[in-house]
Amino acid sequence: MFKGLRSIVGDAFRWIAITVFGATLLGCASSHPPAPAMAASAEYNYLIGPGDTVNIVVWRNPELSMSVPVRPDGKIAAPLVEDLPALGKDPSTLARDIEKELGKFIRDPVVTVIVTAFVGPYSEQIRVVGEATKPQTLPYKQKMTLLDVMIAVGGITDFADGNGTTLLRTAEGNKQYRVRVKDLIKRGDVSANVEMKPGDVLIIPQSWF
Repeated sequence: MFKGLRSIVGDAFRWIAITVFGATLLGCASSHPPAPAMAASAEYNYLIGPGDTVNIVVWRNPELSMSVPVRPDGKIAAPLVEDLPALGKDPSTLARDIEKELGKFIRDPVVTVIVTAFVGPYSEQIRVVGEATKPQTLPYKQKMTLLDVMIAVGGITDFADGNGTTLLRTAEGNKQYRVRVKDLIKRGDVSANVEMKPGDVLIIPQSWF
């Protein structure tokens, strides 16, 4: 009988501890301010990252024109151009750098760079972790919203605390905001939709109930 009583008391204490701990976590999550509402975003210039594919077009020099991948070290290699850094540059800047390299061999080269496969630098990718259906990393796109991100990751699991989601904004020194994912995708509350920024991290916790 005493063993049974101790088991009941132990279970009660564990339940109380879990409840208090869960309430504390939920209280911490809700202490973050809501994410800023949708607003007109500043003009965004795409920056090249590892895994991107760039198409280099050299005017009047088709033999120098080709499509090349950006290597994991952030550099590219093309005819007459070796180990040229591309990481973090916009296409126009990279084109000017290629022109400088080619200028050592041909007169007045005119280069156009077109990005044909997009990944982007790690610092600007959107990361979704926790109770998303398909947690993953996404390339940032101008005017990307929370709804766009949730569609890409397939929504949230049945165990997610969607309205307890935290948005970690690295562009603002890792400032944290509260976002209402459940209201947005389960209830169609468009007021819960927010604009994403390069480098944002969505942390979707597990529900305690």
